[in-house]
Amino acid sequence: MLIRRAVAEAIAAGTVRVQYRRWGKRRVKVGTWIHTPVGVIVVDAITEVDPTTLTDDDARAAGETSVAQLRKGFRGADGDPVWRIEVSYGGEDPRIALREDDALTDDELASLRAKVDAMDARADSPWAWATLELIRDHPAVLAADLGARLGLERDVFKPRVRRLKALGLTESLRVGYRLSPRGERVVEAARRTGEQADSPTGHDRS
Repeated sequence: MLIRRAVAEAIAAGTVRVQYRRWGKRRVKVGTWIHTPVGVIVVDAITEVDPTTLTDDDARAAGETSVAQLRKGFRGADGDPVWRIEVSYGGEDPRIALREDDALTDDELASLRAKVDAMDARADSPWAWATLELIRDHPAVLAADLGARLGLERDVFKPRVRRLKALGLTESLRVGYRLSPRGERVVEAARRTGEQADSPTGHDRS
């Protein structure tokens, strides 16, 4: 569930407490955390409503100027249910503190590297380490352009980056991404290990 920045800011300020969406099936449940540029938005309740009963007051309560504008933003088929989603501000995105934490112990580094290794191991074609290296070498580049370098469509590339972001390894910019301090530490540790393994006196990672 995407929430525009202006609406997210209004939710954080407490002036907007509800959203409306048209979905064939509910895409969120009570308690869901929605990550936005201004912090975490929490889903407090969700109920189906008759869209013909919505008024301009309902639209303004959702951060829109009119019910016509609200309906214009609906996606999906005309016959799909419309949902009233009560929301509140849950505070700063916890991933912000996570990505700034680069004071990692050897065990924490090993755990993070194992998680990235597992992403590659589960994939038909390894992508996780390559994506981290790509973002490190090409910060602030459009997601579509980065994905193209790996032969991936934007809609495939972006969800993969979000998985790395959930580990605190990347952060979004207005355009593209960059590695977080935590991500820099993890990639640098992996590079050092790789260089040691390749050297005549080095040891294999296994």
